[in-house]
Amino acid sequence: MAMTFEWMGLDHVQLAAPAGCEEEARRFFSGLLGMEEVEKPEKLRVRGGAWFRCGMQMIHVGVEASFVPAKKAHPAFLVRNIETLMRHLEEHGVAYRLDDEIPGLIRFFTEDPFGNRLEFMEAK
Repeated sequence: MAMTFEWMGLDHVQLAAPAGCEEEARRFFSGLLGMEEVEKPEKLRVRGGAWFRCGMQMIHVGVEASFVPAKKAHPAFLVRNIETLMRHLEEHGVAYRLDDEIPGLIRFFTEDPFGNRLEFMEAK
């Protein structure tokens, strides 16, 4: 049977956060990382959370009643000029851990304000 569909990529990645997370999410994703906030559709605003654009994809920060941060599952962001991002995070007191396990990549891990794991990478 031939497949007639085509994978186009990812639209967004959902990160969970506790109730009342919106302002802290805005400070981190928009203020610190410089991602543009995307207005949520009116019917979804009552659920809380916030959406942010990063390149062609989005990060959706959604409220989860029994929130527990994701320590293994995570988004991996492709970055140009990753060393500049690392210096920017250092200047703002955000700790990160470099990882050299994948040849040809500069990459590091950090956490969002809610403890979710985040990965950032750039090809060498």
